[in-house]
Amino acid sequence: MITQRSLASMTCGDKMQLDDTYFMKQALVEAGKAAARGEVPVGAVVVCKERIVARAHNLTEALNDVTAHAEMQAITAAANVLGGKYLNECTLYVTVEPCVMCAGAIAWAQMGRLVFGAADEKRGFQRYAAEALHPKTVVVSGILADECSRLMKEFFAAKR
Repeated sequence: MITQRSLASMTCGDKMQLDDTYFMKQALVEAGKAAARGEVPVGAVVVCKERIVARAHNLTEALNDVTAHAEMQAITAAANVLGGKYLNECTLYVTVEPCVMCAGAIAWAQMGRLVFGAADEKRGFQRYAAEALHPKTVVVSGILADECSRLMKEFFAAKR
């Protein structure tokens, strides 16, 4: 449990962890929306200056579009809201490690930070293209990894 006293003794890094957890929970809400629609439950939010500027979830089934991943939807929405294609002052929170396609889009957007929950050992970018992101993009992984992974496992178990 976090108290006022423990908040006062936290370092800057600890505070960022709290922010990352909060925003990952928002991405999990989006993943839940995807699951409710029968989509693979991946959710994403883009944050700029501590404000959510875009929310998205997978829409590949609804749009009949293999490129309609949560990350792609969130990047497009954020660019539209902010009025520019470069998102170097933004953080993308996504519940599952991005695929190579999404990593490429994250690189082209010059995303400042990428924070993801569960690793994707089968299709994640780190397996196939670890250098795909923009060199200045900071990557943080494992935020609420158990919750993110559980949502995926439950979804696919129900499909079988």
